[in-house]
Amino acid sequence: MVKDKNKSTLKNSSLIIMAVFYLVGGINHFLHPDSYYPLIPAYLPFHSFINLASGVGEIVFGGLLIFPAFRKAGAFGIIALLILFIPAHIYMIQRGGCMSPQMCVPVWVAWVRLFPLQFILIAWARWYAK
Repeated sequence: MVKDKNKSTLKNSSLIIMAVFYLVGGINHFLHPDSYYPLIPAYLPFHSFINLASGVGEIVFGGLLIFPAFRKAGAFGIIALLILFIPAHIYMIQRGGCMSPQMCVPVWVAWVRLFPLQFILIAWARWYAK
């Protein structure tokens, strides 16, 4: 019984953290769009639209996590976004971790962002898609 309660407390706390993470991240797309443009692969058109759509998606899906009736849809939406973001992580690896003079990380950090971090985030969202 105690084990189930601890799991429930962990899952609820984790849900709040996830929702806030995506809500704040989504809002940041509008407040600081220039920090996202270098992350968008050069071969993709409409960088401004991609940034805004990503921000809207993070806000909407993060918000849906708050409501039990829509939680599953929010979690699947986040999973879809995370899959759509994979090319940006590959692009960062291809660029050696340097997306701009202000945004440069060691290449191993770029790899960690893709694997395992991206897949951990997908698994975390999947926990709420059940």
